[in-house]
Amino acid sequence: MFGKKKRASDDDRYPADDYDEDDFAYDEDEYDTDEHPVVTGGYQGAGAEGSGPYDYSDVADLLEKVTDQRLDLGSVILPVPQGGQLQVEMTPDGTPQAVHLATEHGRLTVAAYAAPKSAGQWRTVAADLADSLRNDGARVAVETGPWGRELLAVTEGADLRFIGVDGPRWMVRLVAAGPSGASNDGSPLVAAARAILRETVIRRGDDPLPVREPLPVVLPQELAEQLAAAHQAQIDAQQQQAAAQAAAGPQAAVPPRMPEGPRRGADGSAMQQLGLN
Repeated sequence: MFGKKKRASDDDRYPADDYDEDDFAYDEDEYDTDEHPVVTGGYQGAGAEGSGPYDYSDVADLLEKVTDQRLDLGSVILPVPQGGQLQVEMTPDGTPQAVHLATEHGRLTVAAYAAPKSAGQWRTVAADLADSLRNDGARVAVETGPWGRELLAVTEGADLRFIGVDGPRWMVRLVAAGPSGASNDGSPLVAAARAILRETVIRRGDDPLPVREPLPVVLPQELAEQLAAAHQAQIDAQQQQAAAQAAAGPQAAVPPRMPEGPRRGADGSAMQQLGLN
């Protein structure tokens, strides 16, 4: 099957033919083996493959002892890697939409979703992701990791690895994104991704939610206040700029034409940034 071939070359990992649908077929007996565990508890600490992610109800008491070592985002509770920086993606109205962990090797994003009681949602999601990525021109390979299948996608802007795990009425997905080669199996970025996922805790809640509905992100109060203040300051600055332009008259919006100077050379180019959509 695709994803289990020897890695002799890029052509082997990213074959031109479409994947076999059997790669994503859900077999309940197969999925309930030790190779694809549904995690329901048993806090074993970092490093043990398949030891997490955990359901909040199973480790709530233990979490109280390590609160200062975790980032509580409401539906997801994460360990923060040493040197990692928190990046919050906001909607236009200032609501937190996604939280990323930026590391020296790339960016990690963990999100949780509502799921049915029966396992198997990640397989369906992985199939949809593979189709979508291929339609966008990415090269996609299916590989096997500690929790089962993972997707490796090579896009024009970044390399991506998608790792998913089914839990009791939730599914968690981690995306590792970085420059070329950063998302290959065995890389520092992927090692950090798996270490974080082993220690991640999902707080599903009891509310009925549609399947695949993202579980809400709730920022810690101090961080939420800082972001709200920054968002409001940005709005105020935009309003002041618009008011100043309106007071100066319509001609103020059109800057005067300046004499054309020497063109900036390659050495003076603007800072480049990696697109991770």
